[in-house]
Amino acid sequence: MMRVGFLSLGLLAVFWSSSNAEQQDFMLLAGPLKSSQTSPSDEDNTFNCGGPLPQQSRAYFLYLHSRGVTHFKVPLSWSLILPSGDPNQPHEDTVKCYKTLVQQLTESGIKSLLVLHRSAVPELFRARYGGWENPLLVQMFEQYAGFVFNTFRDLVDTFITFSHLHELHEVELQNAVQSHANVYNVYHQMFKALHLSVGIRASDIKLIYQMGSKIMAHVDFISLHMQCNCKLETPLTEELRKLQIGSGQKPILMYQLTVKDCDGYENHFQPLHTIPGILQKKDLHIMGCDITQLFEKLNQEETHKGLQMENTKTVSHQKSASAFSYQKVWDKFRSQTEAERDQFLSGSLPVDFDWSVSSESFKVEGGWTEHGKGETIWDRFSHEDNVFENQTTDLACDSYHKVDYDVYLLRGMMVPNYQFSISWARIFHTGRKESLIEKGVAYYDKMIDTLLQSGIEPTVTLHHWDLPQALQDSGGWENDSIVEAFKEFSDFCFSHYGDRVKTWITFGSPWVVSNLGYGTGEHPPSVKDPIITSYKVTHNILKSHAEAWHIYNDNYRKLQSGKVGIALNSDWAEPRNPSSDQDVAAAERYLNFMLGWFAHPIFVDGDYPTLLKEQIEKKNGSCGKELARLPVFTEAEKRRIQGTADFFGLNHHTSRLISESLNSCDAGPNNIGDFQTHIDPTWTPTASDQIQSVPWGLRRLLNYISLEYTSFTKVPIYITGNGMPTEYNGDVFNDTERVNYLKAYINEAMKALLLDKIDIQRFTVQSLMDGFEGPQGYSQRFGLHYVDFEDPDRPRTPKASAYYYSKVIEKKVFPDTTASAKMQIYGKKIEITRFPSLPPSEVPSKSKVVWEKFSPQTKFERQLYHYGTFPEGFHWGVSSSAYQIEGGWNADGKEPSVWDTFTQKPGNIPNNDNGDVACDSYNKIDTDLYMLRALKVKTYRFSLSWSRIFPKGYKSSFNQKGVDYYNRLIDGLIANNITPMVTLYHWDLPQALQYINGWDNPEMINIFNEYCDFCYATFGDRVKFWITFNEPQTIAWSGYGLGQIPPNVKQPGDAPYRVAHNLLKAHAQAYHTYDEKYRASQGGLVSISLNAEWAEPLDINVPREVVAADRALQFQLGWFAHPIFKNGDYPDAMKWQVGNKSELQGLTESRLPSFTDEDKAFIQGTADVFCVNTYTTKVVRHVTSRLDIESYQTDQDVEKNNADGSENTAVNEQKAVAWGLRRLLNWLKEEYGDPEIYITENGVATGIDITVDDTDRIFFLKTYIDEALKAHNLDGVRVKGYIVSSLMDSFEWLKGYNVGYGLHYVKFKHSSRPRTPKRSAHLYFDIMKNNGFPLTEEEEMLYGHFPEGFMWSTATASYQIEGAWRADGKGLSIWDKFAHTPEKISQDENGDIACDSHNKIAEDINSLKTLRVSHYRFSISWPRIMPDGTNRKINEAGLNYYHRLVDALLAANIKPQVTLYHWDLPQALQDVGGWENETIVERFRDYADVVFNSLGDKVKFWITINEPYIVALYGYGHGTFAPGLNISPGTAPYIVAHNLIKAHAEAWHVYNDKYRAKQGGIVGITLFSHWAEPRNPYKQEDVDAAMRVVQFMIGWFAHPVFNGDYSNLMKNIIRERSLAAGRPQSRLPEFTPAEVARIKGTHDYFGFNHYTTVLAYNMDYQYQEHYDADRGAAVISDRTWLDSGSDWLKVTPAGFRKILKFIKEEYGNPPIYVTENGVSERGAVNLNDIHRIHYYENYINQALKAYLLDGVDIRGYAAWSLIDNLEWAMGYDERFGLFYVNRSDPTLPRIPKKSVWHYATIINCNGFINPGESPHECQIYEPKGSTHPSWLVSLLGLEVSGSDAELALNVLFSLTITVVVAVVLLVYELA
Repeated sequence: MMRVGFLSLGLLAVFWSSSNAEQQDFMLLAGPLKSSQTSPSDEDNTFNCGGPLPQQSRAYFLYLHSRGVTHFKVPLSWSLILPSGDPNQPHEDTVKCYKTLVQQLTESGIKSLLVLHRSAVPELFRARYGGWENPLLVQMFEQYAGFVFNTFRDLVDTFITFSHLHELHEVELQNAVQSHANVYNVYHQMFKALHLSVGIRASDIKLIYQMGSKIMAHVDFISLHMQCNCKLETPLTEELRKLQIGSGQKPILMYQLTVKDCDGYENHFQPLHTIPGILQKKDLHIMGCDITQLFEKLNQEETHKGLQMENTKTVSHQKSASAFSYQKVWDKFRSQTEAERDQFLSGSLPVDFDWSVSSESFKVEGGWTEHGKGETIWDRFSHEDNVFENQTTDLACDSYHKVDYDVYLLRGMMVPNYQFSISWARIFHTGRKESLIEKGVAYYDKMIDTLLQSGIEPTVTLHHWDLPQALQDSGGWENDSIVEAFKEFSDFCFSHYGDRVKTWITFGSPWVVSNLGYGTGEHPPSVKDPIITSYKVTHNILKSHAEAWHIYNDNYRKLQSGKVGIALNSDWAEPRNPSSDQDVAAAERYLNFMLGWFAHPIFVDGDYPTLLKEQIEKKNGSCGKELARLPVFTEAEKRRIQGTADFFGLNHHTSRLISESLNSCDAGPNNIGDFQTHIDPTWTPTASDQIQSVPWGLRRLLNYISLEYTSFTKVPIYITGNGMPTEYNGDVFNDTERVNYLKAYINEAMKALLLDKIDIQRFTVQSLMDGFEGPQGYSQRFGLHYVDFEDPDRPRTPKASAYYYSKVIEKKVFPDTTASAKMQIYGKKIEITRFPSLPPSEVPSKSKVVWEKFSPQTKFERQLYHYGTFPEGFHWGVSSSAYQIEGGWNADGKEPSVWDTFTQKPGNIPNNDNGDVACDSYNKIDTDLYMLRALKVKTYRFSLSWSRIFPKGYKSSFNQKGVDYYNRLIDGLIANNITPMVTLYHWDLPQALQYINGWDNPEMINIFNEYCDFCYATFGDRVKFWITFNEPQTIAWSGYGLGQIPPNVKQPGDAPYRVAHNLLKAHAQAYHTYDEKYRASQGGLVSISLNAEWAEPLDINVPREVVAADRALQFQLGWFAHPIFKNGDYPDAMKWQVGNKSELQGLTESRLPSFTDEDKAFIQGTADVFCVNTYTTKVVRHVTSRLDIESYQTDQDVEKNNADGSENTAVNEQKAVAWGLRRLLNWLKEEYGDPEIYITENGVATGIDITVDDTDRIFFLKTYIDEALKAHNLDGVRVKGYIVSSLMDSFEWLKGYNVGYGLHYVKFKHSSRPRTPKRSAHLYFDIMKNNGFPLTEEEEMLYGHFPEGFMWSTATASYQIEGAWRADGKGLSIWDKFAHTPEKISQDENGDIACDSHNKIAEDINSLKTLRVSHYRFSISWPRIMPDGTNRKINEAGLNYYHRLVDALLAANIKPQVTLYHWDLPQALQDVGGWENETIVERFRDYADVVFNSLGDKVKFWITINEPYIVALYGYGHGTFAPGLNISPGTAPYIVAHNLIKAHAEAWHVYNDKYRAKQGGIVGITLFSHWAEPRNPYKQEDVDAAMRVVQFMIGWFAHPVFNGDYSNLMKNIIRERSLAAGRPQSRLPEFTPAEVARIKGTHDYFGFNHYTTVLAYNMDYQYQEHYDADRGAAVISDRTWLDSGSDWLKVTPAGFRKILKFIKEEYGNPPIYVTENGVSERGAVNLNDIHRIHYYENYINQALKAYLLDGVDIRGYAAWSLIDNLEWAMGYDERFGLFYVNRSDPTLPRIPKKSVWHYATIINCNGFINPGESPHECQIYEPKGSTHPSWLVSLLGLEVSGSDAELALNVLFSLTITVVVAVVLLVYELA
């Protein structure tokens, strides 16, 4: 409503300046700036630079200037500018803020009027100094004024010291006036241009007279607060004249003009419109006026009069404005010719223009039920088969698990903003705040944090169509209560995410919800009511939007400084017949029904457009029935809605031709609006018949929005969605139609911004990736990235449009296409110190200390993961090489290399692969830069193609286009802050040079130098890291010796040595050229990349083997490193070996050439750093090779084999052996004088069957990089960089495309060679981001204590320790029979004697007392008490044994924890079916009854059954445990489990019914489970598999015991698979209702055994019927996890905490007793069991975290096991005991291991004391003077028993005799 008044203001300004030209410019004064323009205009709301400037301030100032404002009030805050009062200590941010404000005003054409202070002393100073009566404050103010004048004098010339002087009285007033006078006197002299005044109220005219001299003499003008009262008789003119008399004709500034009682327009003495005339009177000397209220009132008056004059008109002002807006836009563009319309505008958008890309939750997230997410209307809609091909939202793009994947794409595109929506049902399950889902909240936390960490701003849409189904069940958007629900949701989002999210969109395309969801029913919730519901929905959406905006505005804006808007979708409407007024009017109605329906209430007046209201009213009347019911807003609602947007969000995709269409009386917008839509057949179609490419419509629509809506609120326009769909067929990567679409639409937006001056601030492309597109499902693709929805990994691959959009973002739209000059970058020069000459290596070298240090390491020491980081500035990178990726083999003048020639010959490479196209990187620089940006690598190592630069190898054949390619690549890297590491030669010699014998020709030294010289000169201003040769050993040996690679020369005896000689000289020459000609100006470094595999001696204790390992390294690595890094010559080991071999072969001189002294001096020190490529490790042994073969290989006299712990890869020669890397790096340090080392290649090959889910590469990177980290952090090796090989899959030399090393998968069968990031790319990004492996919260130790009374225990089981298998009437158990069956137990061991605990109660009690445990868990042997398993005969002798044991425990103050059944079933019961026979339930109940009755008065902790999972699956499914049955794996385990569960329940009820009251004990069952993590945590399929593993393991038994029945997951899966196999019913038995009731709740606690964690992944067993097939998952282990003595047990402490928390959440936080947890060892005995110490400390600490941090009710812990014992089928091979049992001693002594004292300390401290508290009285130490038992001897560095040592020596002696005999026979045969 300000437009009329401001028009008057502008005319007044023009008039005044023309009629008073000789006077000072008239000041039209506005301001001050408010913190919130919607809040009351009180003083507290004045902006004071206490926070950032309002985001739209600049646009606001420009608007004021355009309306004639010349000056603006800027009140300063004294206390914020000088918080200490000292002008030497200003608050810099506040000063900067005010300066920015003043500069914005100046740039907008407005001058600033700076107000130093209001009146009263600031509270900050008042608290310290009192009021103005304190003279010190007067002095402080004068200093403050001086600071202000000095700071702002270049920007401002008009100041007011006190703006409200009249608020002060008496002494305060006098002192303030004096302070002003002092300021005036001092600074007016200093600054001649200064205009200074003080503000006073006009009504205080007497004060002016009284203090006239003090005031008038010290002001340049009078600054007055005046009031204009239209009803007062005294004219304003008269008041002003009185003031002039007292002011001495000083100019008057009406600083604040308040208008009063001017709301009516009749009987006024001085009507408001007369005031402008008063201001023009020259005799009043008025220099300016505050116009803020004046012209608001003037505007109202003029508008009122105008309406009175037009009261006969039927068209309202709003309607006229709408018609005017559309007509104006139409008139502007209707006369455009097609050529003018489509003319392309070159240029750039403003630097601060924002680019974005979007997605929506239900389209991409998937995870539709993950972590309790509620069902949405789109979930329901898709599950009811309403979508194309019955597709659903269940998985979508799996973005719920792929935050890192999505942000990777955004980084690759350089997009600065990402617009996504929040799923309401993921935050609030039911849509209301009471159903908050913490993990859903955490998902968006991770999304936002990950975006911000990558420098990407989030824009969050609160609601984009996916309403919680629970809310829809209550009416959804047609229910008024939803407004309150949306308020709750938005309030939560603002409060939780608003500290990081600064742009909010309340609704995305709400018209779609109203019209398609509740009108036509095409979208969910499928309501078909276009008459009432559709309009009601819009009504509630508008109110919801407004409430959300007000919540933000009132509660969060000041703190968070964000913006809230709405994104409205609209087509452009063009009249079908341009000359038809009726069609023009119809087009206007179309826009009102689509856009105005929502925009008009928000952006204009809080109500629906008048045109819309009148059209509906007219149509209802003319048709005689209700076709639409438009709800009515109250006046309060209108006020609440109006102006509730900080920006206008526009989603636009297409345009429509509109014609008038009358006489229809059907419902629906078209019929009610009397219009019909059409499509021009010439418009470019898309995959959707609803979208055509009509780019010019966007510009017209933006003009319309600007005129019709944003001219009222002055908010900017954000294009929040623009894109088009393509079909899911054809070439899905080369989406040229989308590129053309975006190019045209972005250009139209640019025209609107640059030519039409529309305030557009953002352009958003829809969408980031292909997704679920509503009823069309996945058949239509909007994405810039292709998503393969048939692959469970949901890989994302950039399309051509992604690369195009990234270029638009990079270049700020459409740059001049002319070629730019080469980028000149002069980076920081690298300081280089030349390596000193070192003495030659000895034989073996002194570096053998590396073997001495590391070879004796235990497997635990070798494997233990190291957490830490590399130093700042560490060089992380990726690599490639020219021939492997570039392609373009003959493009633009390039000629063949030796690899071109070789690969183009059929049969040389598998599948006749070649590098003709390779990855086509020659044509895909932008594509490769995308990957590098996404990875955020610091360094990219690539090689130059010699034959691309010099096609014939010589400078004379220079090829400019080849040089241009590398210039573009290097410039692109520099522009993206990526350091180029350039290899000059990576094997692809120009074929023309091979015609002169290639590297076997010494002329190559100078030819290569010429090439290097050119490269240094051409690229060296930007390239600071040069590598001369990549793996010269491979060139020499594989190329000229074996002849495997080009040039395929097979001369193994001498050519490799000659070639290496030339390569070394060529390298040295290239180095010296750089050093002498370029280093001073370019400051780079030069090195050579040498390849090496670590050589581990077969036996470190055999000197000859150490010499052999050293020799292997010297031949491979020292061949080149020794001359360069040591003394300029080959290593002595090599010279000696080749020389002697040559002589023995009858040659007159060594086949190894010699260097002259001059050569040596020239070569020595020619590398600035040490670069090494390494992939694997070999175990080396000495051999004596044949002399009749002259070969580099046989010269070495070594044999290489795979090392311990080798992991297979796709390249057989490159086994993954991570531990070798640390040793290699240490060897380099020792051997070559501690150089700086760059690992320039390291990676692993995977097969063609691996695309993006490259688990092996994940393991490889985690282990290899950690070994490099150990070398750096623990060993002091100066590792400076690590380069992964390679950036992407490429041509892998002799393997062709059969293997891939890349972090990105390349689809070589597709012509565009699309690149898709593998999971390893995301891992490597994380490693680089963290600069290594910082200690995680999971791994960090927590210091604290378990609850008082915590039960510390250790555990055993009867069959494993008791022995006495037939003593005292004991019956046979199934384990007695199983162990006496051949080949069932390792080494045919058995439990006949075991640990003889039956006879060693005292010894075991002593061991327990040493441990300080409060409890001891043991099991009772059922057949020892009931020999035949029934109660027909009770064996009292057996019972007496347990009485003796229990009594001894109680005497030692150790409480028993008794397991009734730990697997040793009486054989007699197995003979009648065992656990498969349902009668066993009654037998077990009887057995339990006997034991409870006999021992229950002493035993208070009972476990019914131990690990029923093992009994059922291993005993009756796999058959690997007793009773060894596997004939019915699909049914027997489930039957057995069924009976075990019922047996447990019966035992519990026996105790509960008969014994609990008098005995007071507790009874439970002990269950066993691993924790399972998804192998790929980014993959829903693996996440589901992990959950199935846990549910099928622990849930199989826990669910019935705690809930009464098997889980629905198990029941459904097994039923479906059973029926699919043709069975009539499920293989999983069913509990009857009575059984469910009987079983449910049969627990007093949760007994839990846990050892390890697994990685699970989906496995389809198809129609197989067994437990694993039902579970549908397979498991593996992470290679970073520590091994144990058991194949299945890996040390994974964090999983323990997770599964404890799982039990808490899944089963109602029951009391948990950990009844088993421990780790095994095997092999030689070592009482210093550091691996077990590590295990217990870390696992128990995780239990402590579960208790203290997660609230798990854990009450006890039992270590497995007290003593080494029979470990079931593993016999005595695996040892879990805290005490070692020496089985070679008939007395079976128990010997404490080191872990005993550590566990005892944890027990005694009841947890973990802080290291700072050590030593502590609770700590237990090994008794002093304790020595290893005398029976332990040392054999080969290991402690073993005497008998074991004797056995070992006998074996070794036998082997020695065998070897000797074999050698004799061999010699005899040769003779």
